[in-house]
Amino acid sequence: MTAIQGLPVYTCYCPPVDRSSLPEIFQQPLAERMRPQNLDGVLGQDHLLGQGKALRQLIESDQLCSMILWGPPGTGKTTLARLLAAHSEAEFEAFSAVLGGVKELREIIARASDRRRREPTARTILFVDEIHRFNKAQQDAFLPHVEAGLITLVGATTENPSFQVIGALLSRCAVHVLQPLGNEALDKLLERALTDRERGLGNLGLALSEEARLSLVQSCAGDARRCLGALERIALHFRSRPLGLPELDRDEVAVALGDDSLLYDRNGEEHYNVISAFIKSLRGSDPDAALYWMMRMLEAGEDPQFILRRMLIFASEDIGNADPRALQIAVSADAAFSRLGMPEGLFAMAQCCTYQASMPKSNASYRGWKAAQADVKKHGALPVPMKLRNAPTRAMKQWGYGDGYRYPHDEGGHADGETYLPDALAGKRYYEPDNSGLEARIRERLARLRGDTGDPTTVPDHVDKLR
Repeated sequence: MTAIQGLPVYTCYCPPVDRSSLPEIFQQPLAERMRPQNLDGVLGQDHLLGQGKALRQLIESDQLCSMILWGPPGTGKTTLARLLAAHSEAEFEAFSAVLGGVKELREIIARASDRRRREPTARTILFVDEIHRFNKAQQDAFLPHVEAGLITLVGATTENPSFQVIGALLSRCAVHVLQPLGNEALDKLLERALTDRERGLGNLGLALSEEARLSLVQSCAGDARRCLGALERIALHFRSRPLGLPELDRDEVAVALGDDSLLYDRNGEEHYNVISAFIKSLRGSDPDAALYWMMRMLEAGEDPQFILRRMLIFASEDIGNADPRALQIAVSADAAFSRLGMPEGLFAMAQCCTYQASMPKSNASYRGWKAAQADVKKHGALPVPMKLRNAPTRAMKQWGYGDGYRYPHDEGGHADGETYLPDALAGKRYYEPDNSGLEARIRERLARLRGDTGDPTTVPDHVDKLR
């Protein structure tokens, strides 16, 4: 065994064998055949199933409580549920929120009740795959039976249970988080599948070069099912390949797999993780990272208009008056893409992305409107000062509308000492420019107009709280 960049790589060799059994090998998906048959066979979840870990002890002692298994696809949620069944003396009922409904659930509950009547100590473990697919009312149906101890609920979900599982149910379940498999675990999974003659591909005599294995592992983004699925496609593609040839290299593997999509769910948590990384890279002035995350989204099929909208927001929220051109460029990029489409529109998107990441940043405008909004909510509709009201009629002039208003153009463009806020808010400061880019000059000008004499870098308390 050798190592590449810290990843153990195995050289797989099996002696030539009769290939007459090839059709049977592919009758069942490789990922299904290679499911671990015991807890020690589960890869990448040592934080839950390692020796001495709490969940493993509960499983081995058959003292399970209701739980939610949360993790990305291909991390072993269903496999773990099956192992729970194998280690438990309880009756195991499997149920899919995609395929079943409340009717099927009632039948399961009825069977659990019958068992309890026949044997007071009888237990039922109900495994609900894709539990986040149930709506609130459907999830409510579990509550009385979980509370009464009639069933031990084991739910599996790829979505954050804080958002997708109702609070009442979540409070009655332990949440166990499964992690994406690391490269070492995925490589070990490949080794098992390539050498196992009973459940894997050991009878095919396939071997992958170190570079091909490393590339395959890295492309699977911690997803064991995806890794085994890719390996199975490779095996199908090369099933007629003569024995005794050199290991498959990276290019041959790429031909077998075609264009494999990146891990990215446009409606799931990973969608929000990647867009968050994109925005934070722009805000952190890292154009390289911003380009990477933008391309991650685009290559995975994200709608370019979604990314453009985010850059339009960013231009005002995070750059603002530090460089007003950022908004102009974002608007132009959006218009250019609408006219050009893909792939040519990507030029404008990349230009906008790198410009925004490279420019000075200021969220002073954002802080300003948040502070003003807070005062509007706090004080309500304060009356407009009489001097600021228009007087289009004689009666309104008689009532004092517009009295005392000073016309700035008559005083050189600025009516020194004049106020424009409601009387109750006179002197309040909402917009405090940062010392960044053009906004540093705006800050100097406003300091002169406002007659500030203190520290020009001081930010009022009510603004600072919004940072």
